[in-house]
Amino acid sequence: MPTSSASTTDAAKTASSGGVQSLERAFDLLERMADAGGEVGLSELSVSSGLPLPTIHRLMRTLVACGYVRQQPNRRYALGPRLIRLGESASRLLGTWARPYLARLVEETGETANMALLDGDEIVYVAQVPSKHSMRMFTEVGRRVLPHSTGVGKALLASVPPDEVRALLARTGMPAATEKTITTPDDFLTALAQVRRDGYAIDDNEQEIGVRCLAVSVPDSPTAAAISISGPAGRVTEAATEKIVPVLQQVAQDLSVALTTQGAVGAHG
Repeated sequence: MPTSSASTTDAAKTASSGGVQSLERAFDLLERMADAGGEVGLSELSVSSGLPLPTIHRLMRTLVACGYVRQQPNRRYALGPRLIRLGESASRLLGTWARPYLARLVEETGETANMALLDGDEIVYVAQVPSKHSMRMFTEVGRRVLPHSTGVGKALLASVPPDEVRALLARTGMPAATEKTITTPDDFLTALAQVRRDGYAIDDNEQEIGVRCLAVSVPDSPTAAAISISGPAGRVTEAATEKIVPVLQQVAQDLSVALTTQGAVGAHG
């Protein structure tokens, strides 16, 4: 039976890692709930995880008691409010880990460097290292913006299926921050196709007149993340872009390695 096979695999994996099987399963269920949009039924979880219903029911009951999951009136299960505090702390920690890499970006490009996450339908900036130039760009850490007018927003949404992007834009609307802001879903999807071809995103005076931003996503990040540099359009020219983009891509790759091996890094201080 598939369930028995999945359980055997779990047991073998847990034995080899020295971990606690029920904890691994509980976190796996939370991640599956997040992937499903935050609300699922027990039968859906059973199908996707391969675990038997009684096991899932027992784990969910524990998660509900702890506040990490709640049961809806329709009997389905949703992610619970206690996860918000964990998420906020994790976002701050992610920003802390990213700062040395952003500092490297500033050193190599001369421009202000940012890190941003996709949080629901919005972009939230979690870290920044300012340029040393007297004329420089500032974005407050914690600031939230809509993704359609930002380089980091384009970088983060470029890998999202078009129908999901359209649904997001329908929820947020596409208000114009400047006369150059993209304001139609079709034009935005065309811009995302360009991001996929080029390997980086541009905000060309779309969030603020006189400012250009170059952004790339962080591959294999534990949560969807992007890094960017922003500066005056007179400095972030086409010629400068050709030099800056490879630096951005390399730093994103190095940051990705650091984030996926952070446990090992932390163990060494």
